[in-house]
Amino acid sequence: MSTIVQLQSITKVYGIGDIIVNALAGVDLTVNAGEYCSIMGASGSGKSTMMNIIGCLDRPTAGRYYLDGIEVDTLPDNELARIRNQKLGFVFQQFHLLSQLTAWENVMLPMIYAGVPVQERRDRAREALVRVGLEQRLQNKPTQLSGGQQQRVAIARAIVNRPVVLLADEPTGALDSTTTEEILDIFGELNASGMTVVMVTHEADVARRTRRVIWFKDGQVLESNLSPKDVALVSAG
Repeated sequence: MSTIVQLQSITKVYGIGDIIVNALAGVDLTVNAGEYCSIMGASGSGKSTMMNIIGCLDRPTAGRYYLDGIEVDTLPDNELARIRNQKLGFVFQQFHLLSQLTAWENVMLPMIYAGVPVQERRDRAREALVRVGLEQRLQNKPTQLSGGQQQRVAIARAIVNRPVVLLADEPTGALDSTTTEEILDIFGELNASGMTVVMVTHEADVARRTRRVIWFKDGQVLESNLSPKDVALVSAG
């Protein structure tokens, strides 16, 4: 099984002078191809900082980060942006769709930046929307879609460039319980098809739908291979 995410002694320090925050303190972590992981921890534990580093949205202060075999922590900004576009897909709590564009056009956006030819963009965007059950909503704009449908568009946009890792940061935080289950079903189906999924969540019920839980505390990994059924035990401790 190939390693997709490999973090070695990652630290992240914010602030200067006497005001220093050690957001991450020597984190070692590996995610293999095809895994479905959730990252949990209390507010301020470092889980969001960790997600930003895995997603190449922030750089570590020290340590090494290999994404799909490439050491990305030292890359220049333009190369890092290219890697982020080609190898990572993002789904956030807020959908971040462009209101003036249709669902189809929103999903095509990442491929424009990747230089994908026009017809291929159209075909792949349609395929991604069909995959998340929105084949009848291609021409709808975000204001014509429910919250759950907008999140489906966001997932389609995240997978359209065929990323090596799909990153989800509290992807059900703005949804009701029924819609949450529907969205988690989609993540489960994507993982079952072979996609690597890493999800940040504070909800135990969401984490239990994953296959492995990584628990952060005080900027460090407290548990790196927690069974989803044992989440409540660690939370209580």
